[in-house]
Amino acid sequence: MTDDLGKLLLRLALGVFMLFHGYAKIVKGVSGIEASVIAIGLPGWVAYGVYIGELLAPLLVILGFYARVGGLIIVINMIFAIVLSHSSQLFDLSRSGGWALELQGFFLFTGLVVALIGPGRFAINKR
Repeated sequence: MTDDLGKLLLRLALGVFMLFHGYAKIVKGVSGIEASVIAIGLPGWVAYGVYIGELLAPLLVILGFYARVGGLIIVINMIFAIVLSHSSQLFDLSRSGGWALELQGFFLFTGLVVALIGPGRFAINKR
């Protein structure tokens, strides 16, 4: 029971926090991401994948409906985010001494954990 409650809290934290980023993409658009994707030689439409990674995947994780798939999509989304926008900060520290990419690391690694351990009992399909 407590393991399942812990999995639920993990899923909610990851999903809700990631949804805020997805909402920002709805409001502001993805033109900046599109430019970054084109700059590394990929077609511009790849930028629209951020809606899958920051809206659809978090909803899957929150609901526990193919949460493992949602977690994996978030991992892929964060790899793209780090490569496109944060690769120069990979080994940097923040002003307070923490890793400059703590938030990105949180999303990446908690997405990986959800993909590995599954959603637990408090989920729609427990996959």
